[in-house]
Amino acid sequence: MIYHLYIDESGDHGLVNLDANFPVFLLCGMLISEPNYKSIRDNINAIKRRFWNNKTVIFHSRDIRKCEKEFQILFDINLKTDFYLQLNSLIMSEDYTVFASAIRKDRYIKTYGKLSNDVYELALSFIIERTVFYLDSLVSAKKELHIVIEKRGKKEDKKLEEHFQRLMARGTGYVSAERLAALNMKIAFKDKKENINGLQMADLLAYPIARYVIDKDRANPAFDLIEPKFYKKGGKRYGLKIFP
Repeated sequence: MIYHLYIDESGDHGLVNLDANFPVFLLCGMLISEPNYKSIRDNINAIKRRFWNNKTVIFHSRDIRKCEKEFQILFDINLKTDFYLQLNSLIMSEDYTVFASAIRKDRYIKTYGKLSNDVYELALSFIIERTVFYLDSLVSAKKELHIVIEKRGKKEDKKLEEHFQRLMARGTGYVSAERLAALNMKIAFKDKKENINGLQMADLLAYPIARYVIDKDRANPAFDLIEPKFYKKGGKRYGLKIFP
């Protein structure tokens, strides 16, 4: 069985300039089996056709929240209500598992300084570890993991590719190289313009989770929809790693 892990981010991974209102960098991974991905892809396209009469619109969390670009139609309150009903139903009903890794940059800087390791690479390592634990727990035939990440830039993508290859060669602190190799792991970088619904889904999930990390007590109905989808272990939310 092939599993796809679509990864997108929320917040800035840089450590030099800290936004006091958003002191978090978060990577969100949506893990889904290949058969289930066909369902989520088709249902997202159905929403796009319903509101825009095509499937070329690219869902982007910020544009939706701000009603910008194609999402200016959401200034119509009735359309907006209907759109969110459709989107929320999709988030709740589809079969996928969420893994997220958040770096509290304010705490991280105090502990490790501004010139320490790349927080993007750190967050990716956490997500890969938890995903491997989850896949190992599934009773099924041989499993493969294909990771898809949105392109950021040639330099950044090359650095992340090198980090991934180091993980494959050495493993992590908790997952051996042999366990990673057994999953025949691959990584691919895709452009937002390629309109990959799996990446768009990861983008929609990332922001509410980041908001939860920043303030757990703030009302966050979007996070409440996502919460049941997290990887759970021993009744605990094991799919969300907050560091440090």
